[in-house]
Amino acid sequence: MKNILIILSLIFFCLFNAQHLEKTARKINEEGIELYRSEMASWYGTDVFIANYKARENIGGYFSYIDNKVPKCILFSKENKVLATIAFPANYNPKDAKLDITERDFTPVEKDYFTIRQKALERTKTDTIFKHYQNTSLNIVPIIRNNVKKVYVLTGPSISNVVVFGNDYLLTFTNKNEIKTVEKLHNSMIVQNINDEKTGKTVSGVHSHVIENWQAITPTDICTLMLYQKFTGWEGYTTVSKKLVSIWNPNNNLVIMKIGRF
Repeated sequence: MKNILIILSLIFFCLFNAQHLEKTARKINEEGIELYRSEMASWYGTDVFIANYKARENIGGYFSYIDNKVPKCILFSKENKVLATIAFPANYNPKDAKLDITERDFTPVEKDYFTIRQKALERTKTDTIFKHYQNTSLNIVPIIRNNVKKVYVLTGPSISNVVVFGNDYLLTFTNKNEIKTVEKLHNSMIVQNINDEKTGKTVSGVHSHVIENWQAITPTDICTLMLYQKFTGWEGYTTVSKKLVSIWNPNNNLVIMKIGRF
């Protein structure tokens, strides 16, 4: 009887851990997709806007968000007025984008996005936790989901044939749009070539996670993989830490597995 109880306990423990890891993977994937959709709207939205707006000296910045399932890029002036709204269909084809160049005030939701975006931007300029590297820029991505306000800061390359992971950060905010926490998601910046001079085109990649609170693949990793998939054609990607292995494939399936006991 005692042995049966031990076996049942082990089975329950394994099932509990599997369900926990599955839930974690789903949450990370959803957040990564949200980041991806925002970044895609920003990538193409700024291009559409610049092609149709000549007074570029008026531009103060931009941000993107999902408005009732529709990705929108907002361009604002130095006087903090909306200069343009670019709405995208699911395919993000710039030819199908709806451009509205009507100067207006922010909506209440947009005001929140703008405020946390600006506060994060200022923090990147003053807080030494943020590192700045040659041939890269820090991309600020505000996310508001389920009334939780966050800003992710990703590092984007300004040169071709590379994908950059790491040198990314997460800022969390109060309901009053004040910064609560600032943390690094990776310990360093990882640069991977898309085409290698010696071996040719790369087919996958791997990097390690050492920060205790970020043992699994991060939403920023997911976002980066999705953004660059059309350039890399990678068949999969893996992150490894002392506790977890995370495996992502281009169908956007994510599996997180435990290493050893913890």
